[in-house]
Amino acid sequence: MICCLLLMACGGNKTSHSEGDAPADSVTAADSVTANAVDSLTESVLDNIPMPKAADELFDDFFFNFAANKKLQLERILFPLKKINGQKEEALTKEQWRTDRYFMRQDYYTLLFDSERDMEVVKDTSVSHAVVEMIYFNTGAIVQHVFNRLRGTWMLTSIETIPISQSVNASFLDFYYRFATDSVFQTESLAESIQFVGPDPDDDFSVMEGEISPDTWEAFAPDLPKKMIYNIVYGSPRSEGNTKVFVLRGIANGLEMELTFKRMGGKWKLKKMTT
Repeated sequence: MICCLLLMACGGNKTSHSEGDAPADSVTAADSVTANAVDSLTESVLDNIPMPKAADELFDDFFFNFAANKKLQLERILFPLKKINGQKEEALTKEQWRTDRYFMRQDYYTLLFDSERDMEVVKDTSVSHAVVEMIYFNTGAIVQHVFNRLRGTWMLTSIETIPISQSVNASFLDFYYRFATDSVFQTESLAESIQFVGPDPDDDFSVMEGEISPDTWEAFAPDLPKKMIYNIVYGSPRSEGNTKVFVLRGIANGLEMELTFKRMGGKWKLKKMTT
């Protein structure tokens, strides 16, 4: 159904011109209108697709439905919704709520874990508390959307804004921002050798391993998000620890990158890169 609607939206936007080609600005505007129409059609279809009951077992399954489905979103918010920002507290009504698509409008989202083993928590069906964090480096704030599973049903129960300095990941987040925005600092924050794990270009079913040295890093350096990143805390947050795995995961393309950092001598260093 979605495919048919997309084809209809794209096909219905053709325009004939009697005197040459349309100006570039007109073409750009038409493309923008088409893209917006397709987005609206897609969202309209998604808003009418019921969420499978099994999606409440894993937070990730629930959250992707929650972000994509306007109707479900309204059903899964505990109104009046408590919203806290420092000393200011308010209660949002259903009429005041504006649909939040979270990271669904971009190609990727990001996560932070304390180790590679901890990444398995996304498959843990016993998790009944999760926090989706929007980390804004330009304002130094983290907006936390708090979800709880109540009687087997995931619900958004509150929103709280805190300064980055109050996060359990404060030290790493300060480091990450400099690492992503300062190329000189990034080079200085590399371990003497960085373990690399990636797909084998000669074999689709194999991976290749090697090492990256600081003098060859420029050829491998990824383009990291700089203004804002997401994080999902599954269960109760722990102390920051001395290891962080930064995950950048594609939404629809299956791509994933993991950067493993270790704190050595009080400084965070990149030790491993997996693509």
